[in-house]
Order: sequence, then structure tokens, then C-alpha cells
Amino acid sequence: MTSAPAAAVFDPALPWRRARSVALRPEPFGALVYHFGNRKLSFLKSKTLVTVVETLADHPSADATLVACGVPEAQRPAYLRALADLARSNMIEPRESL
Repeated sequence: MTSAPAAAVFDPALPWRRARSVALRPEPFGALVYHFGNRKLSFLKSKTLVTVVETLADHPSADATLVACGVPEAQRPAYLRALADLARSNMIEPRESL
């Protein structure tokens, strides 16, 4: 029996991406996020957070993604907590550097 991969420890200074087995479905409130491997469902309750998750792979780090998406400095801790939660549930995963 194979076990699911362990959730990565979230470090915003590292490069991340949406996990390969995750689908995003846009909704008026943000998006539904479904992991086909572990069958977890999450809700992204901000369109900006959806953009952050969709563009993580385009930037050298999660921190750089927040800057590129125009997340105000005062709101970044909340976005980092959301990304850490997504990493714990394997919705986002570490990737190789650009």
C-alpha cells in the first residue's frame, strides 16, 4: 500500500506551484479547488488568491507572486497563511527554481 506524499512545509521564499493533481473551478466568490489524489475540496474566497495560486509557477517565490499580484503589504500575512494551508493540504507544492 502506498501512502500519500507528506505535505510540504511552506516557505514563502521558495518557488511553488499548484499541485499537478489539483483543479481550480472559478466561482463568483473565488474558486473551488479539488485535489484528485486525496479528494480534498477547498474554497478560495478571494479572486486575488485565485490569481496568486494560478500564477505561483510564474514567479521565483511565493513572496514574489504576492508582489506581482499586487497584494498590499498589510494583507500579505493573511495570504501567506492561506498558502500555508494550501501547502498542508497538498493543493500547492514546491517546485524547482526558475
